[in-house]
Amino acid sequence: MKPKWATVVQKDIHDFADGVGNLLVDTFHYIALFAIGGTIVWSAVAAFLNMTVKGLASIEDILLLFIYLELGAMVGIYFKTNHMPVRFLIYVAMTALTRLLIGDVQAHHVPQLNLLYGTGAILILALATLVIRYGSNRYPSAPGDEAGRK
Repeated sequence: MKPKWATVVQKDIHDFADGVGNLLVDTFHYIALFAIGGTIVWSAVAAFLNMTVKGLASIEDILLLFIYLELGAMVGIYFKTNHMPVRFLIYVAMTALTRLLIGDVQAHHVPQLNLLYGTGAILILALATLVIRYGSNRYPSAPGDEAGRK
């Protein structure tokens, strides 16, 4: 049988270690979010400056800025809610595929099978977004869920 004082000391050590661990995880979490957000801003500014140096912005350049905007919004939402908005990842993928398709059509000027693959992929991603939105509306996470905690 363990003495009562040993149980109290063990609990105190456990609580201290748990607090330090949570502090370290939260610190890493915020540093990583700021680093990712800063990288997105840095890349967006560099892309914008390249457009100004060229003197024009193509549709591909504009779609690239939309990708940076969506990534920035995703980081902001994750920072505020501690949830990864999967829909934003899908939006980024759809925008990236659209940018790829536009570049492919401009380069080849002839519709190829790749065009059909790209549009099919965008359709699948759109359907995935529909399923996710329906699921989150129909089956919201409970307040006590791990996903529902901040």
